[in-house]
Amino acid sequence: MSETSTPALQYRFDGPEDAPVLILGPSLGTTWHMWDRQVPELAKQWRVFRFDLPGHGGAPAYPAGSVGDLTARLLVTLDSLGVHRFGYAGCALGGAVGVELALRHPERLASLALIAASPRFGTADEFRQRGVIVRTNGLDPIARTSPDRWFTSGFSAAQPAITDWAVQMVRTTDPGCYIAACEALAAFDVRSELSRVGVPTLVLVGSDDQVTGPAEARTLVAGIPDARLAVVPGASHLVPVEQPAAVTDLLVRHFSTAWQPAFESTTGQMAIPAAPVKPVLSAAPPQPAPIAEIAPAVVVPPQVMGRPDPYDAGLKVRREVLGDAHVDRALAQADDFSGDFQEFITRYAWGEIWDRPGLDRRSRSCVTLTALIAGGHLEELGFHTRAALRNGLTPAEIKEVLLQAAVYCGVPAANSAFKVAQQVIREETTPTE
Repeated sequence: MSETSTPALQYRFDGPEDAPVLILGPSLGTTWHMWDRQVPELAKQWRVFRFDLPGHGGAPAYPAGSVGDLTARLLVTLDSLGVHRFGYAGCALGGAVGVELALRHPERLASLALIAASPRFGTADEFRQRGVIVRTNGLDPIARTSPDRWFTSGFSAAQPAITDWAVQMVRTTDPGCYIAACEALAAFDVRSELSRVGVPTLVLVGSDDQVTGPAEARTLVAGIPDARLAVVPGASHLVPVEQPAAVTDLLVRHFSTAWQPAFESTTGQMAIPAAPVKPVLSAAPPQPAPIAEIAPAVVVPPQVMGRPDPYDAGLKVRREVLGDAHVDRALAQADDFSGDFQEFITRYAWGEIWDRPGLDRRSRSCVTLTALIAGGHLEELGFHTRAALRNGLTPAEIKEVLLQAAVYCGVPAANSAFKVAQQVIREETTPTE
């Protein structure tokens, strides 16, 4: 572990010590062993660096709650080893780290491959709901369903040993680190920044990926200026495991031909070579170039002096606590009569109060549940019980809040509250098969 305030990551090297470094980043719930089938070939040309996510594969359980935090830990680890410039290939969450490197630390990155990746992974609600499931039931429900998300049905049936390996890999992950990684994916959204990725990029996806499939891959290709698409047939989300030979070949070809020169140390500039003819990097028959509408550049308004408007911060907090679906419904139902009220509570309840640093969100949920019980506001108690679960309270802790409220708010009020909360907790914490 690093002695700095930023923990280092668990890692291993393969390949010649004097070769350029190529980093392989793992997906959520996996370990560096997901790349085992690629390493022998890649290590002929590169010094292959693999790392484990916090709490995965026996790594120290220091949760990383954002992609930026995870990227910082990777760079601390590399700095301690004297690795300053490298190529990077990452799968899913590992791909998000790759995009973060390209956007925030472009001087470190020579070439990039994004596998089963997306500029935004589903919705924030989906990942926060997964965190609620893990916090309540542990990782076993997620582990049992992982093969369905990761592999095609034919592969799972033909490779039971690999399927069992995948289940055990998730089961042995630290639950707190898994939940933190879900939070990191929930908050990750770089759709408006893709045009700033300035390194040669390969976007690789399995044709049957139901998690981050070809549609998400085409969004990346449409947004990143120097990106090429490779669709691997007969593969789902963990395409390096399911189709190792095809992925290895694509990575070798990409990193052999697209390695951006380093910045010149004295001028800080970089020599830009003439653009090479792009080879076809699809394992399937050539497809027409993806057509997508690229969003226009965001116009940044001039800085306004004085106190910033808390509305935007309030809307962000409101979505994080209550969920996108709930907030979207409330805003969609607003009209000329109720619209001002929706703006009012977003700006003041969520932007002014919920966003204050004096209490964490768990504490604010406890206070809110108690106040709603005291006021008899059972409808709002229902969606704030959901919010409490998303904010990290367990069902056992919510029960304690309700028992405390029974003493100070009255038994009849607590009796009604228990009925509402019990139903919500059942709905939110029952694993989906």
